[in-house]
Amino acid sequence: MDGPHQGQQLATGGTPLEDAEAAMILVHGRGATAQSILQMGRQLHADGVALLAPQAARNTWYPNSFLEPVESNEPGRSSGLQAIEDALGEANDAGIPTEKVLILGFSQGACLGSEFVARNPERYGGHVAFSGGLIGETIDPAEFEGSLEGTPSFVGCSDVDPHIPEERVHVTTEVLEKLDADVEERIYPGMGHGVNDDEVEYVSGMVADLVDD
Repeated sequence: MDGPHQGQQLATGGTPLEDAEAAMILVHGRGATAQSILQMGRQLHADGVALLAPQAARNTWYPNSFLEPVESNEPGRSSGLQAIEDALGEANDAGIPTEKVLILGFSQGACLGSEFVARNPERYGGHVAFSGGLIGETIDPAEFEGSLEGTPSFVGCSDVDPHIPEERVHVTTEVLEKLDADVEERIYPGMGHGVNDDEVEYVSGMVADLVDD
């Protein structure tokens, strides 16, 4: 599709794509930038992993809360999903198979990344949702079909996140497990909306596994 986020520059970091054996697609949050989430990616980086970060037009993937009806967040939502698909295509074109690509997002980016893997199930190198969940007013796990074929997944959030209800985190995990992902869900008491050292340590291990296999 040719939506609001198409034609934006893809920010890169880590190991150059042509030399990498794996890749991480990093999806930024509302009001942030591709460059800002690349900084997080560098904290998690392992040698041999390329970092790819799509940029949202006007720094926002979709206008309303992810808990609103899906239609209220179009065309941003679908255009954002296309931006992830385009970044995945860049990795694939460089010879990196999807099973060596980890998709990570924070906040709005975590919602979009989770939506992408759940709607396009296959074996990924990994999925990480820092403070996010599936998009929509309600989520019906029965609507999701296919298999993530054991894709390792990390879902982390606070129990009092002002933007992400804990119940939406749990139902996101339920859907991912229904799709055969290997999910590690961690709820952090009183954390707020952010990423902590425990999450960074766990996900750094996931990234290292991309090149240790």
